[in-house]
Amino acid sequence: MDTAEILKKVRQIEIQTNKLVSETFAGEYLSAFKGQGIEFAEVREYTPGDDVRAIDWNVTARTGVPFIKKYNETRELTLVIACDVSASQRFGSVDKLKQETAAELAALFAFSAMRNNDKVGLLLFSDKIELFVPPKKGKKHILRLIRELVAFEPQGRGTDMALALKTLVQVLRRQGILVLISDYLSPLEQFEKPLKLAANKFDLIPVVVTDKLERGLPACAACMTVVDPETGQEGTLALTAAMNERLQEDARQRTENLTKLFNPLKVEPITVDTAQPAADPVIAFFRRRTRQLKR
Repeated sequence: MDTAEILKKVRQIEIQTNKLVSETFAGEYLSAFKGQGIEFAEVREYTPGDDVRAIDWNVTARTGVPFIKKYNETRELTLVIACDVSASQRFGSVDKLKQETAAELAALFAFSAMRNNDKVGLLLFSDKIELFVPPKKGKKHILRLIRELVAFEPQGRGTDMALALKTLVQVLRRQGILVLISDYLSPLEQFEKPLKLAANKFDLIPVVVTDKLERGLPACAACMTVVDPETGQEGTLALTAAMNERLQEDARQRTENLTKLFNPLKVEPITVDTAQPAADPVIAFFRRRTRQLKR
């Protein structure tokens, strides 16, 4: 992609995203995250009606009485977008690749944060840390992040989400919002512990980008050669009904395992298919979260 194409793509995303943010997203974002203070104030005893997500389990275990952490609400939040740029992201069966959907999602969060005068940072990862841009404010900074998402050429092909999470936990001193965009195709045991650490420090929002052909292939009397984009390993796949059922079951099991991982952490994922508008699931998530905060 040459410079003219990059600038054109960035401009397209900016125009499309700004319209969505102006009409819908900025208010939804503010409602979903306001009151989620990020500066620690004190620990006090739990009283009925307190948010159970604020319970300090260490103090509770020591005292035998439930305590919660209290935070001072601040107007300024820090949003960090961690985006998987491994080779599996360069796949898509309809109009867009997963990496293009990821860029649109990142832009929605970034411009929404900008409208609320929040800082935004970016981490791109494969099987290594490809790029880290510290959180800053301003439209010029946001456009730089979008440009990186559109044009960055990663060196690695594999995925090491654990490394990305450990890096963010170490590098970012303040609590904030962490949007973790990936296809989550790596084995869960590779990133389960770092994910739990990140969920304890940040307001974690996992965004799962998927494609319909990852959940099943058309059944027909044919064979096809398939290549793992991350390892380069080749194989032959028979497009039979039995094989399709197996693929569907694998996808269902993967989703179930992710749910089992996220639920105890009180983390709700956003799932986005490459064939659907990226904004719709995010708006639905913001509205569910706003309703939960009002309870």
